[in-house]
Amino acid sequence: MKRFLGFVKKEFIHIFRDFRTLIILFGIPVVQILLFGFVVSTEIKDAGIAFLDLSKDEISRKVIHKTVSSGFFSYSGELTSFREVDRIMKEGKAKAVVIFEPQFGEKFFREKSAAVSIIADGSEPNTATLITHYLTAIIQNYNQELTGSPAEEIVPVKAEVSMFYNPELKSHFMFVPGVITLILILICALMTSVTITREKEFGTMEVLLVSPLKPIQIILGKVTPYFLLSFINVILILLLSWLVFGLPVKGSVALLLAESMLYILMALSLGILISTVSKTMQQAIFISLVGLLLPTILLSGFIFPIENMHPVYHWVSSILPPRYFITIIKNIMIKGTGLGFVWKETLILAGMTLLFMLFSIRNFKTRLE
Repeated sequence: MKRFLGFVKKEFIHIFRDFRTLIILFGIPVVQILLFGFVVSTEIKDAGIAFLDLSKDEISRKVIHKTVSSGFFSYSGELTSFREVDRIMKEGKAKAVVIFEPQFGEKFFREKSAAVSIIADGSEPNTATLITHYLTAIIQNYNQELTGSPAEEIVPVKAEVSMFYNPELKSHFMFVPGVITLILILICALMTSVTITREKEFGTMEVLLVSPLKPIQIILGKVTPYFLLSFINVILILLLSWLVFGLPVKGSVALLLAESMLYILMALSLGILISTVSKTMQQAIFISLVGLLLPTILLSGFIFPIENMHPVYHWVSSILPPRYFITIIKNIMIKGTGLGFVWKETLILAGMTLLFMLFSIRNFKTRLE
């Protein structure tokens, strides 16, 4: 036991002496959580919008004011003719143009019907769809404010929408759990795959093999420092999510940390497995990044719903550990559920961890021979 603790101490010293390793461990997670939180967003904010008001009455002016003051759009100007619509969009100054027909206010009250046209920049389909939805909602809301109960006659179908768990539809609730999942598997698998491969590439593995340490002790000694440091990463990310983005943990913090420890252990064992089949650090890095980065982003449900995927990709995603951890972390953090709702995913992660460990020890023993 004393030898093992000495080996773990040596690994800690080696990590803290390498400034690049510390940057990867603590710098990348902070940068990623901030970038994904602020840059990647499904919400509309300060989108340029212009208006072509052919009516210029009180009602159209109030609709324009309500739209601009909503906080979702920035005022790009008022047009004087249809010819300017194409120009302002080509210049990129506006993502959409709202056009009010002549005598808009008069038709609104007299005929109970008035036309508003919304022209959006279709070169960005997702953004265009969001903008048109936002604009339609703002106009319909103002319509109901003006007309009151007779609005039911103008809008015969009234949709009432309620949002559970994320009423304001903040994108942070979607991306933060995914980023945590992505960071942990990349950092843990990448660092552990490189650390053993580096020993083999630099010729220092022979020193470990002739030492009194057993193979399992060598593997645990390599894994232990990264396990502890990755756990600190989890706490750091959760604090950033709460302090910067206001994302609370609605469920049990203890359960969330326990599930994170299981996921970290799984990722570390996967990294050890990668190191046993890699001959160089470059090969280990390539397998870790290419084999884990894209599948985690595309096939784990991080960004794209698994239900919408082709059945083949649905089956492929079922063998990816991040898929199950994303489900766990969303249930605990956002929905506030307990172990009773995530026990299946927990068992799958535990089974994968055990499987990766067994293969890692088996391959490592083979190399000892």
